[in-house]
Amino acid sequence: MNVAIPNARIVDTARPLQWLARGWRDFLTVGWPSVAHGVAVTAGGWVILAVTLVFWPLLPGTFSGFVLIAPILATGLYELSRLRGLGRPAEFSDVVASWRRGTRPLVQLGLLLLAAATAWVVVSALLFGLFVSERFATPAEFLRYALVSQGQGLFALWLVLGGLGSAVVFALTAVSVPLLLDRDIALRPALLASVRAVGDNPVAMALWAGIILAATMLSLATGLLGFIVTIPLIGHATWHAYLDLVDTDGLPLRR
Repeated sequence: MNVAIPNARIVDTARPLQWLARGWRDFLTVGWPSVAHGVAVTAGGWVILAVTLVFWPLLPGTFSGFVLIAPILATGLYELSRLRGLGRPAEFSDVVASWRRGTRPLVQLGLLLLAAATAWVVVSALLFGLFVSERFATPAEFLRYALVSQGQGLFALWLVLGGLGSAVVFALTAVSVPLLLDRDIALRPALLASVRAVGDNPVAMALWAGIILAATMLSLATGLLGFIVTIPLIGHATWHAYLDLVDTDGLPLRR
């Protein structure tokens, strides 16, 4: 297995817009197998919402933690785009096959992301429990407290910690999952290749991160229904980001 860290290619600042355009074409061409990913994430979000409303202080951390594992959930979308790029038909059976042949590095990364998401849920709950003495009957009451009453400091701290954690996860996973799917490479060099790609293209990748954040916020604002489109769109676009950003010369294809 190749353990070298792949080089990153430098892209122009506006390249993320091209990734979106290519991802949109994949989304329209592939059809329902792509939509199924968005439906699954939306349904999963509704389940999380129903469960956390019983103890709603877990809600912010759980939802944001759910977003942290999105890169691994999009594995099937990367496979669909990969097959389309090869000129082969992309079916839902290919998605199932990509999950069944999940390699050890992909499984390890999935567990790492799950651990990170779980840790963030715990941190969020601890912040709430340690620094908020009031009791609120509904999430709306807590939002009023956090945004317009005495809780602005707590909310700012939560945003800073969440932003730092999300930035680390973004750097590690921006292109590592499609790289692990496509090439025979260990987890550590794949993660470092992703960090290198982000570090060598700071402005373009900041724009890409902003696009992902905007898509996430839009989806939340639509009662999660927006995920039906944004999840497959961003997933397919991420495959094209990987193709543009990572120099895979010399890396064997994943069998």
